[in-house]
Amino acid sequence: MATSAPKKSAPRRKAAAEKSAANSTEAPVKKTAAKKTPAKQTSTKRVAMKTNENRTPATAPPKSPVKKAETLTVKEGETPWTAAEMEELRGELEADAVHLKEEIRDAEQEIVGLLRDGGDGAGNDQADVGSTTLERDHEMSLANNARDMLDQIERALSRIDDGTYGVCESCGKAIGKGRLQAFPRATLCVSCKEREERR
Repeated sequence: MATSAPKKSAPRRKAAAEKSAANSTEAPVKKTAAKKTPAKQTSTKRVAMKTNENRTPATAPPKSPVKKAETLTVKEGETPWTAAEMEELRGELEADAVHLKEEIRDAEQEIVGLLRDGGDGAGNDQADVGSTTLERDHEMSLANNARDMLDQIERALSRIDDGTYGVCESCGKAIGKGRLQAFPRATLCVSCKEREERR
């Protein structure tokens, strides 16, 4: 008869028991989160700079004056722009700009009203919906035209300020004082405008 070898499971239990005993005798380890150190706050104090008593206060550079009316280009044989004519022209352009801004605001309010009321189309017939759409398109067209004219006015005012008012943007020749007095937003001379319209 063969004798069986001793079971090895007992020592394993013993090792497991020793492990359990070791774990139970040791204090349980507490897991702690790493402490965050607050960021150092920088001082918001401003250091006063030492000033020399002999220093002069800083002054803004003098603004360059608006170009004088005499510097604006005129056609040969025309009298130069006078300051009174330029002031009148500028006043007319600025008044037109104010008027156009009001027109744009009114048209935008009308469009908002039409869009708001257009959603209530339940029960409306096709003619009502069509007329509302036509009104909305008309108001949008008016607002866009007013915006274009306002842009032209603002451009004319800036050209007056930088001294290029009265010069054709296409050919570089003088537009003509008479044309500018009749149509102050003009950026092209008569011949260039005619050529543009033929296209």
